[in-house]
Amino acid sequence: MTWLSGNLDLVLDLTLQHLWLSLIPIVAGFVIAVPLGQLAWRQQWLRGPMLSLVGLLYTIPSLALFVLLPPILGIGFLDRANLIIALTIYAVALMTRFASDAFSSVEVHVRQAAVAMGYDGWRRFWAVDLPLAGPVLLAGLRVVAVSTVSLVTVGVLVGIDSLGSLFMDGLQRNIPLEILAGIVMTAVTALVLDALLVLAGRALMPWARATSSRRGAGARGAAA
Repeated sequence: MTWLSGNLDLVLDLTLQHLWLSLIPIVAGFVIAVPLGQLAWRQQWLRGPMLSLVGLLYTIPSLALFVLLPPILGIGFLDRANLIIALTIYAVALMTRFASDAFSSVEVHVRQAAVAMGYDGWRRFWAVDLPLAGPVLLAGLRVVAVSTVSLVTVGVLVGIDSLGSLFMDGLQRNIPLEILAGIVMTAVTALVLDALLVLAGRALMPWARATSSRRGAGARGAAA
């Protein structure tokens, strides 16, 4: 505990940097993936190739991506943008499939009712498709958030400070408590971010809980 009590400021500072480096790719990945997912849902002939292509992006090793991106984008190897762009690519790779599934989960008769009421495409997207796809989108976003928080630690390989720095420094100086602090704080950051997303989902989509309760009651009734 001696190391931890003497380095609380360092751990807090790295945690905040880690959180910041996580939030940018999560938000950017979500913003990019939602229209891609909707396009994949609307154009069924495109769904298979598109989802396969973005899925392949996730298989690229992070270190290889850190090496490939700088010459392509004209950024420095040690630039934070290198890590952020790489993690955004991974977020898009994960989130696009969730987005496509989310729009597929909206029942056809609901869309038909919206069209019958005079909703055009753009209005129907904001008033019907996006709200009803919200619970599945949120589920995907939670997976992306936890994955991104974990992946930020590899930024230490290109010299970017994060909680991963505690792993590397603890390993080099043989301080197990420093390594443990990095692991625990990474897990805590992921759990806190996940909890905030759950709370945001409950606040922004109260209808999702009502729907879930009705389904649960229906399932219990069927079982009885």
